Amino acid sequence: MIRVLIADDQAMVRQGFGALLAAQPDLLVVGDAADGAAAITATRTLNPDVVLMDVRMPVMDGLEATRRLAGGPRILILTTFDLDDYVYEALRAGASGFLLKDAPAADLVHAVRVVAAGEALLAPSVTRRLIAEFADRPRKHRPRPVALNALTPRETEVLRLIARGRSNQEIAADLVVAEQTVKTHVGRILTKLSLRDRAQAVVFAYETGLVAAGE
Repeated sequence: MIRVLIADDQAMVRQGFGALLAAQPDLLVVGDAADGAAAITATRTLNPDVVLMDVRMPVMDGLEATRRLAGGPRILILTTFDLDDYVYEALRAGASGFLLKDAPAADLVHAVRVVAAGEALLAPSVTRRLIAEFADRPRKHRPRPVALNALTPRETEVLRLIARGRSNQEIAADLVVAEQTVKTHVGRILTKLSLRDRAQAVVFAYETGLVAAGE
């Protein structure tokens, strides 16, 4: 059973999402919160597996709450705009994915399950936002991080494709290998680089210069 906490300052959103998720046999809504500070308190009391976190909330916004909950539950950011200014910072803070509030109900249920399973949920538009973020920054000559030396050439190739927003299925097609093989590579990449999920892998690839915006 996947335990879910919903943090949003709009009561209708909390109630609507709560009813939708509670109707699923494998999901249990353990509580909700109207602001980031309350979300932190509720998380420490209720121990959810996934927190649906709105970005713009009173008292404490979702970005700061996500940062303070780093290393705890999986955080799925709820946003009204897919090009939200918070996208990159929320990923750095430890968010595992993003979901638009007007996404179809099935997408919300799927997103919770994906994030709970340890995957990351990055829509193509979010990946493009990340690329744009780095494209606007001055180019720097960064030394190759020592951590990358632990990766095999194939793992490095898979990491580059992850950073470009490719799904496991698309990577498998690109490399002409089985999807399970790609999953194995992804797991090894995350372990070797001490990354929690694909979201952190994308940030790592761009921050280290392994992938450059515009490639």
